[in-house]
Amino acid sequence: KMTQQMRDLQLAQARKPPGPSSPNAAKRLYRNLSGKFRVNYTSFDEGSLVGRGEKEKLRKSYLFQSNAALFEAVELQDLDRVQEMLKHYSPEELDLNTPNSEGLLPLDIAIMTNNAPIARALLQAGAKESPHFVSLESRSLHLSTLVREAEQRVNELMAQVVNEAPNADCSEKEKQLKAWEWRFRLYKRMKAGFEHARVPDAPSSVHLSVASSTSLQVTFWEPLSVNSAVVTKYKVEWSCSPTFSPLLGEAVIDKLKDLHFTIQGLVSGTAYHVRVSAYNMKGWGPPQASMPPFAIPSNWREYDGRAPRRRGQAEALDHLLGQVKTVHQHCICHEPCKNQPQSRKHSVSKSLKHLFHPGSKFLKTLKRGLYLTAIFYKDDNILVTHEDQIPVVEIDDTYSCLLMQDFLWLTKVSCMWDEILWLRQCVTVSQSSCSCILQTRFKMLLAISQMQGLLGIQDLGQVFFEPIKDKQGNILIVTLKEVKTNQTFESVRWVPICKLQSGRKSVSSPEEPTALDTLLISLQDKLAYHQRSSHALSPGLYLGYLKLCSAVDQIRVLVPEQLPNILCHVKIRSNPNISREEWEWLQKMASVEEPVPTEPETDRSQNPLFQELQVAIKELMTLVNIPLQEAKDFRLYSQEVLDFGDQVSFLLLLPPSDDVCTAPGQNNPYTPRSGFLTLPLQIFELGEER
Repeated sequence: KMTQQMRDLQLAQARKPPGPSSPNAAKRLYRNLSGKFRVNYTSFDEGSLVGRGEKEKLRKSYLFQSNAALFEAVELQDLDRVQEMLKHYSPEELDLNTPNSEGLLPLDIAIMTNNAPIARALLQAGAKESPHFVSLESRSLHLSTLVREAEQRVNELMAQVVNEAPNADCSEKEKQLKAWEWRFRLYKRMKAGFEHARVPDAPSSVHLSVASSTSLQVTFWEPLSVNSAVVTKYKVEWSCSPTFSPLLGEAVIDKLKDLHFTIQGLVSGTAYHVRVSAYNMKGWGPPQASMPPFAIPSNWREYDGRAPRRRGQAEALDHLLGQVKTVHQHCICHEPCKNQPQSRKHSVSKSLKHLFHPGSKFLKTLKRGLYLTAIFYKDDNILVTHEDQIPVVEIDDTYSCLLMQDFLWLTKVSCMWDEILWLRQCVTVSQSSCSCILQTRFKMLLAISQMQGLLGIQDLGQVFFEPIKDKQGNILIVTLKEVKTNQTFESVRWVPICKLQSGRKSVSSPEEPTALDTLLISLQDKLAYHQRSSHALSPGLYLGYLKLCSAVDQIRVLVPEQLPNILCHVKIRSNPNISREEWEWLQKMASVEEPVPTEPETDRSQNPLFQELQVAIKELMTLVNIPLQEAKDFRLYSQEVLDFGDQVSFLLLLPPSDDVCTAPGQNNPYTPRSGFLTLPLQIFELGEER
């Protein structure tokens, strides 16, 4: 007989729709559904269904069939089909953690048949073990009951098949007999798997690291044993005592996609011991102590009590900008009614008169001068005018050379696209000095306003790091912006980039292309640069290589082409925090003026950061194509750790002091020759801020 617990379970299951009438019926259902798993249930809304209630009823019926098919896929050990169903259905849609009529969950079947691949796939999808197995005895009793009832059913059907004359009913009973024989073997295999299983071994390795001043990160790996049952959860315990008495806390981890855990809310400066144990259907295994045996929550800033570099900077800049605006309250920009006295008349500015106004048109060709172009792209399409031209407006037709200071000023303005009107009118007030610089910058603001007005878009995007120049005296400043949503515009339209490039008729020779032709030829490269410059690093601690070169009017910094908003770098580890103890070691290394370590020493071999730095330095030297023996004079920057938010931090590797910044004409032995580019330092700083 069933135990009282299983009787209660059957009563709870009475509300659930009945499953297939026999194992054979379930197999047929599994085969019939096998070609339909890519069809979402919402497709039922497309046809003859009338009432919403009827649609919902059919949806539930279809999902119940999928749930039954998942059980069959697990029982038949069909890993591909299980993975396919988990990919196309959510756990809720599959009723992943609802027991079937036998009181089992898909994960129960997988672990008791010791099918580790299917069990891991189910665990990563959020599958749980049945909560009804509160003890080893209850699980054993339930399996024995299933085996006994299946055997009894097989004997009954066998007697009926032997005693009855051949007919249609007999043929059906033979099918049922085969199905119950198969299920009898399944239950016996599950029972044998449970009986032969043992508790798991300890995790093969447990690594402990300092995550912050109040937290530790624990990373662990599966037990090495292959004969025990599948591990379904882990337990992390921590204490101030090496004997773990008293225990300060514990956490059970049953989401096994990533085997790590961060212990929060600890006391800075206090040593904590950590251990991890694994669990399977036979219970908890022995714990594995961490390496190192304990860790002290801390941060490198605690070494000298240094405050974060950027603390309060954003607020201070906002306050400063507010003060500047307050000083210019008398500007016409704060009196919109005076700024546009004819605003009512211009409300009908979509007329032909407005379109043919000479100051409101995009340019088709370039004459000698300074111009602004805006590149808006989405996937493989780009915004062009109705004449199939890239939007271009004139800044100054008398400007034959672009001073780097003016260009860098414009890149800073790109951080304030919404404030162009205010900036323009305040510069107008300041023009009493008749400064040539102010006049040029005022014309830049006018051109930006014109571009914004013609496009109907305020944010023109990011300024490309260098303007395009041609031998005809044209200078083209390029802005780039990716459009994420489907938008329509009145004065421009979307066209494929390839169509624009192939359809344009060049008016210049290949030897001396105009700035517009150069833009079209290099358009793909500029879009790739823009996309790469917006990529973010994954959390971790990185080793960066700082190399500068100077010119007459600027300093440039070496960056990788694949990630131009970050210094050349390699990842040291996933934990971005440098602990106080690690920072003390780095300070000692810097104080004795030792070169960057490339060979291990006995007293350092146990220092994890030293070993990580050794690997990172070799990898970085290979990346920038510098022989490792030349790195003997390189130095680690020991003044601070560069923190970029809470998740990314950098240690800097510097060439010898005389070679950090290369002067014009100076031999540059520490600059790689391919896969990198140099950006103006101000452009790099803006890209890092973005």
